[in-house]
Amino acid sequence: MRYEYKVIPAPTRGQKGKGFKGADGRFANALEQLMNEMGASGWEYQRADTLPSEERSGLTSKTTVFRNILIFRRAIETDVEAFEPKLLDPPNPSETADDISETEAEQLEVADTPDHENTHSENERP
Repeated sequence: MRYEYKVIPAPTRGQKGKGFKGADGRFANALEQLMNEMGASGWEYQRADTLPSEERSGLTSKTTVFRNILIFRRAIETDVEAFEPKLLDPPNPSETADDISETEAEQLEVADTPDHENTHSENERP
């Protein structure tokens, strides 16, 4: 199975909500709202990471800032996965040679003929 990934910044501020008190509760509410929104869109939460990001500071210097990100994934349906093989019906043993059309019988005879009977040696001409 193949997946596509979405990486988004983790919330940095809390969000007020009923039953959520204090900074920790508001932050948890913001994270919960974001994760439920992503889940409703078909994204499955994978993990949170903190990664360095180099940014310009002033005209000539650079500084490293650490960013908190959330990683989500969802399955991608490919043509191979959309293909559903169909099993053929098993051969019917009660079917006799009389039930087969003449064309089918000729095709079976040609298929049953060994290859060496259909070829000629180098010295003989047809």
